[in-house]
Amino acid sequence: MKKNEKLNKWLWKWHFIAGLISLPFIILLSITGGIYLFKSDYETPRQQHIKEVVVQGAPISLQEQWQIANSNAIKKPNSVVLTTKANQATQFVSGRFGGKSSLYVNPYNGNVSGEIISRNTDMFKIRKLHGELLMGKYGTKIVELIASWMVVLILTGLYIWWPARQWSAKGFFIPRIKEGKRIFFRDAHAITGFWISGLLILILAGGFPWTDVFGSNFKELQKITNTGFPKTWEGRHLQSQPKEEPLTLDQMVAKAQALQLSGIVTLHFPKGPKGVFSVSNLNPSNLNTQKKIHFDQYSGKQILSNAWDDVGVLMRGRMWVMAFHQGEFGAWNWWLMLITAIALTTMSISGLISYILRKRKGSWGVPKVPAAFKVGYGIIVTIIVLGFIFPLFGISLIILFIFDYIKLLRKKRSIALTD
Repeated sequence: MKKNEKLNKWLWKWHFIAGLISLPFIILLSITGGIYLFKSDYETPRQQHIKEVVVQGAPISLQEQWQIANSNAIKKPNSVVLTTKANQATQFVSGRFGGKSSLYVNPYNGNVSGEIISRNTDMFKIRKLHGELLMGKYGTKIVELIASWMVVLILTGLYIWWPARQWSAKGFFIPRIKEGKRIFFRDAHAITGFWISGLLILILAGGFPWTDVFGSNFKELQKITNTGFPKTWEGRHLQSQPKEEPLTLDQMVAKAQALQLSGIVTLHFPKGPKGVFSVSNLNPSNLNTQKKIHFDQYSGKQILSNAWDDVGVLMRGRMWVMAFHQGEFGAWNWWLMLITAIALTTMSISGLISYILRKRKGSWGVPKVPAAFKVGYGIIVTIIVLGFIFPLFGISLIILFIFDYIKLLRKKRSIALTD
């Protein structure tokens, strides 16, 4: 591919500016993302005394355990997680996402072994730092802006790195050592970036659904195209036919167990006398096995069943990239995410060192672009498309162009005054 040298310099200028602003945030995101991968390793030993109990005799009924949970939980539980081992405490869940808390009941003596409130855990704080810089909605938008610019940094970086003349297989793998520190760190930045560029795009795709602006637009697109979860998935419009007595929790759990669903199986409680019991399973390693099944709370009759095939294509794609982003497809996925996090940190730090070694005193060291260069229509269209897909990127780019234009006008004015 023959490169346009003037375009190369123009792209390098914007790659340089965006990188300079973004690098500190990218380093933080890559480090916190890598740490969060160890969530299970960190929390399992610290929560073991709550989640595991000593097996002693026959367990008390789940209905009785439910009453104990209702009396002791901060908020009344809305679901119970089905246990798979005799030494597991029964987990009653209240709330969702950041407001989730889990109360654990010893099934043998009815004692509450403990309650885990998600927002109070160390890993929840790491996740909040990773997703919103501990700054709430403002932080989420900053992270979204940085992620949007990362897409641009990847695309421009690939073009800038692409050899203009001769190819060298060695140049794809090994930084130049004998040409000085700056060249070494620049090569380390470029080579690492080249090898992880495709993975980074995929990982970013898995992070964008959590964002405010892009995420909201994507959800709206799912609604318009009817490619999200089916309306029946949550069972909000389904009703039980009231009779004298509803099923006990033990009876309903027996029905849920008979389904033999894979992964973590949860039984959701009815909302009111006309509500329904719902059974769902979380199995990120094999999304195709996930189901949501609804039952009449009085007769126990199955009202409706939704399988993964009923979920729209955009939602299925979204869930896949989100699971990949979190390394949930097994050991290979986990190691791939960890290696990518380390590589991204290395790439960012080497880029920063290269800039410090290149920078002269009294100057930001921004690459100069020939005055006669004009951006082609293809680039303009690409920028507009990216601006629509990533609105915060589009807004930030307009602001940067305004500053650049004002700087150019001042330079012309100062030249005119000296003449």
